[in-house]
Amino acid sequence: MAPYSLSAGSSQWAAKRADSAPAGWFSTRSQAVTAAESDLAYNDDCGLGVKPLAPSSAQAFTGGILLVGLMRRQLAGQYAYVWAIVFLQLVQAAANLLLPTVNAAIIDDGIVAGKPEVISRLGVLMAVIAIVQAASAIAAGYLGAVVAMRTGHRLRAEVFTRIQSLSSQDVALFGTQSLTTRATNDVQQIQAFAVLVFTMLFAGPAMGIGGIVLAVQQDVALSLVVIVIVPLLLLIMYLIVRRLIPLYREGQDLLDRSGGILREQIIGADVIRAFVRQGHEVRRFAETNAGLTANNLQSALLVAGMLPMIMLVVNTSSVAVVWFGGHRIQAGLMNLGALTAFIAYIMQILLAIMMSMYVLMTAPRAAVCAERIQAVLETEPSVPNPAGHSTAPPAQPGAGLPKQPATLAFQGVAFSYPGAEAPVLADITFTAAPGTTTAIVGATGSGKTTLLNLIPRFLEATKGSITLAGHDIRDMPVDQLRAAMAIVPQHSHLFTGTIADNLRMAAPDAADEELWAVLEAAQTMRFMRDLPRGLATPVGQGGASLSGGQRQRLCIARALLRKAPLYLFDDSFSALDYDTDTRLRQALDQALAPATVIIVAERLSAVEDADRILVLDDGRLVAQGTHQELLETSATYREIAESQLALDGTR
Repeated sequence: MAPYSLSAGSSQWAAKRADSAPAGWFSTRSQAVTAAESDLAYNDDCGLGVKPLAPSSAQAFTGGILLVGLMRRQLAGQYAYVWAIVFLQLVQAAANLLLPTVNAAIIDDGIVAGKPEVISRLGVLMAVIAIVQAASAIAAGYLGAVVAMRTGHRLRAEVFTRIQSLSSQDVALFGTQSLTTRATNDVQQIQAFAVLVFTMLFAGPAMGIGGIVLAVQQDVALSLVVIVIVPLLLLIMYLIVRRLIPLYREGQDLLDRSGGILREQIIGADVIRAFVRQGHEVRRFAETNAGLTANNLQSALLVAGMLPMIMLVVNTSSVAVVWFGGHRIQAGLMNLGALTAFIAYIMQILLAIMMSMYVLMTAPRAAVCAERIQAVLETEPSVPNPAGHSTAPPAQPGAGLPKQPATLAFQGVAFSYPGAEAPVLADITFTAAPGTTTAIVGATGSGKTTLLNLIPRFLEATKGSITLAGHDIRDMPVDQLRAAMAIVPQHSHLFTGTIADNLRMAAPDAADEELWAVLEAAQTMRFMRDLPRGLATPVGQGGASLSGGQRQRLCIARALLRKAPLYLFDDSFSALDYDTDTRLRQALDQALAPATVIIVAERLSAVEDADRILVLDDGRLVAQGTHQELLETSATYREIAESQLALDGTR
């Protein structure tokens, strides 16, 4: 990313964030500071007035190296196609270069000399060469497109796989929208570059170099025009491409930013309308959109201006060739056919330069995209697997993992966010045995969800140990650890598909009878009976077509289908009415009897029957016991109970 200009305080914040970045994220601390500042620049609410600065030539060179390395890795197993493309493009270039020479021979040895048989013989040869040229061009174009599409497919899959392995903290460092753009738009830009490379890159230089050699062969004196125009054309391209690189880098960052704002506005549409902030959001998006438009316009003007400038130079040189060539013909120093061939070679040199120009115009954007993609691919997850275990998503999660109930134990566990002055959790010690329910309660912000997220290693404990069935969870492969538990998150999320598809995320091979059994246990039958398509009912993205309570119950049903030894519920009953809540907890008591159950709850009524209740206050475990014991011994718990009782009394 391009560095940004920020205030001193913001730079200190970025430096602190850089110091806390996961190991291996950046090669130097200065790069980490730059990336942190760049991410901070996306936050409109910071009011920092950030301004992107142009990257150095070294950064542009680095981007080019990364692009080449990225493409080489994706070409593994495709080198036979690549060599075939090179061969076909060289045949295409050779055929193109032969045509003017044959044409010159037809003019000088056939037409001027008055020999029809020479015209016929060379005409047939010219037709054969033209057919070979067309066939090789079509074949090279087809193979080039195949290789480019495969390159894009592999790169897209590699980026997606890496994103899947990142923790919540890793995703937050990049930003959701930035990762989306890198996995889609950035990969698409590299794929478009690959199409040009594998259809033009080899033929262009071959035609250019061959055209210069054959032009000199036709007439040495006239070739001085070529010696002048080629460096001039290359200089024009260099100056324009050099200016395009920072514009493309800034454009990709602005695209991230505008996409992020749009995503926020779509997700938070109800909140925006509720506070009548549509006008503010429209202006906010308009500012970013205007910046993106200005950037695109500036780069488009440079690209649009390149071709007229090149055509001006080439047309001027063509006039010079005709003028000087005419004088040389009059002086008897050159034949008409040679002049015709020379002009054709000038056009071939132009075509070669234009082909190279198209590749070079896309190269800066592709190089910027390669930098951004490589940053994702080089990111090691902040929650690592034990040595010897891959971070790639497993084909069969949890294969071979025992499914018997297991004891969960925290011993002196603490957690701090990188750069934070105070820990979120400190000195947490407790044990949850099989067949018991452990509840976690506390005021908002006391660390309940953070504690729960330490168990599946969505976050990594910074101190102490967490064991499951006597094994430290840091010594267990992440996929096997998570396969040993069923999780109902705080925000009930369903995926696009059917109800059956969403449930089978927990058990892909589950029969319909098993699905209906868990749906009944989760108290969903009241609304499931009203759905004409039953399990085949479509679910919109995020479950938008369902109410909050319906989404929660479907997520609970999905967890029950897992049949795991450990269940984690993060405030998973908050959207349920009292009657449904009561019936659901009774059903869960039966379904989860042998398992270890951890419940985070805001309402004490949801956990008062738990075997043990942990009370958190400002990240510390201040009390634990049963509901009745805590009412007698814990002032914090009693205060929570009294406040909820008073609130219920006012309803």
